[in-house]
Amino acid sequence: MLFQICICVIMVKSDFVSRRQSREEAFALLFEKCYNDSPFEELIKNAEESREIVISDFAKELINGVENNLTEIDSVVSESLKGWSLNRISKVTLSILRIAIYEILKCENIPNSVSINEAVEIAKIYSTDKDASFINGVLGSVVKREKK
Repeated sequence: MLFQICICVIMVKSDFVSRRQSREEAFALLFEKCYNDSPFEELIKNAEESREIVISDFAKELINGVENNLTEIDSVVSESLKGWSLNRISKVTLSILRIAIYEILKCENIPNSVSINEAVEIAKIYSTDKDASFINGVLGSVVKREKK
């Protein structure tokens, strides 16, 4: 399953974790949450125990932020989809969008361009170039709407 590959590839125990790695950790756990109803705390604990990893504080901040603002985030995603509905997009794409939209809406210290670029790069790794372009377009429309 894609999630197991994500966890094995990205979650390596280390003293320093980049923000990109943290976003990938958050993505993997948000993706898992699409198929597992366990609370995030339990998913994080299980990931740390079974894979001998430490989930970064920034990844936890992203996960908690998405969880606490999920209704608003999904509403923003829905408003930005042209001819699509939430249940038509892949869980990979949706997980990436949720993280980036949380950053755009709630993380004033992260430039929107960084959030968009990081989402596109993560999509290129875990999805397709077509999905990366789709994500770029959705996030671009979110940023334009938020500036109004």
